[in-house]
Amino acid sequence: MRRLLLVAAAFVVATSTVPTLAYAQIDPGGDQQDDAAAKKKKDDDWGDKQAPLPALRNAGPCPFAKSLYDAARYVEFKGGQEASASVGFTGEIQGVSAACEYKSDEPIKVTMNLLFEFGRGPQAEGSSNTYRYWVAVTDRNREVLAKQTFDLPVSFPAGKDRVYKSETVGGIVIPRATATVSGANFEILVGFDVTPEMAAFNREGKRFRPNVAPTVAAQDNAKRP
Repeated sequence: MRRLLLVAAAFVVATSTVPTLAYAQIDPGGDQQDDAAAKKKKDDDWGDKQAPLPALRNAGPCPFAKSLYDAARYVEFKGGQEASASVGFTGEIQGVSAACEYKSDEPIKVTMNLLFEFGRGPQAEGSSNTYRYWVAVTDRNREVLAKQTFDLPVSFPAGKDRVYKSETVGGIVIPRATATVSGANFEILVGFDVTPEMAAFNREGKRFRPNVAPTVAAQDNAKRP
């Protein structure tokens, strides 16, 4: 479990709070849906790694947690060519869930569970790679209050080009100026440490299936006499 201490200056406009069961389950950025076969394989690969975070009763809602669209995927291209044959290591944030706890004028304490999918493309060098991702607390729709970066080493077993990992990040502490400041005033964002080129690739909604090129080639060969 990652231990993260983000102390954010929570001097925001006070808002009224409504008692609620504060448990945030967030879908990562992007509207892509897996087909039935891919979904079944993903479920089989994850097994029971997606342990739910505890639901806690608080003085108000939890901070909104999500992956940042521009940084939700990590795709290396060798030689600067955006082609499936040029792909190195890849990564994608598949899910973000968060649970929080606070009452009276106490700070908001948050624990997050992050689900990752990592890939090894045809141009990947070696069988392991260290990915870097960050977690940031923001004053919602305003500015970053605190941010911390983590390194995540990933090894690919022989014959495997996909690895799935679950990371728990705890110890996120967000002080509040008064008891009337709710978790709804904050966001917690997650993303990969990407290059400007990677961010532009994500922003434009481009996507490659690593096995597209070999499949097409195989179909072409099958058509030949």
